[in-house]
Amino acid sequence: MTKPNPASNTGDSGIALAEAPAAASASVNAAAKVTPAGETPAQQARALLKRLQTQFPAFRDCLPLAIGIDKQLIAELPDISRKVLRIALGIHTNSLRYLRVMEKATHRFDLAGKQADEVTDMHRAHASEILRERFKKDAEQRKAQKAADDAAKAAADAARIHAEKLAQLSEKFSRKK
Repeated sequence: MTKPNPASNTGDSGIALAEAPAAASASVNAAAKVTPAGETPAQQARALLKRLQTQFPAFRDCLPLAIGIDKQLIAELPDISRKVLRIALGIHTNSLRYLRVMEKATHRFDLAGKQADEVTDMHRAHASEILRERFKKDAEQRKAQKAADDAAKAAADAARIHAEKLAQLSEKFSRKK
């Protein structure tokens, strides 16, 4: 984590330190306006993501988002919480659909769906790496689940065979009169 520059009078988030309490209280007030009581931030983020998908072509069409799209969204929708927005953007940008598009994309898009800046090779490679790791992890989980299922089936078969043999032995050696 980088230390804030005391000369700039800003924290890590880039908000001036004198403005931070006001921004935090505004964020809390904005979150109270947007969401019903009792929802977790993840539930709020999913609801916000659905709202963004209906409102903006870049989200609806799952286009690579322009750098700084969060600032555009806050300017466009001042009633949303920064925390919930951050979670919603994380859900969106980590989705398989978005990563697959990002892997092949050449340009990023603004909220209206218009081309913004180019997607760098580094960003395409990062999307490919995340997909590769995710598929590898999924394959390992499927393999582990199959091994566990096979072991459980083998144990059940062994228990069934054991019970049959015990029944045969008890029948053979039981005293019948």
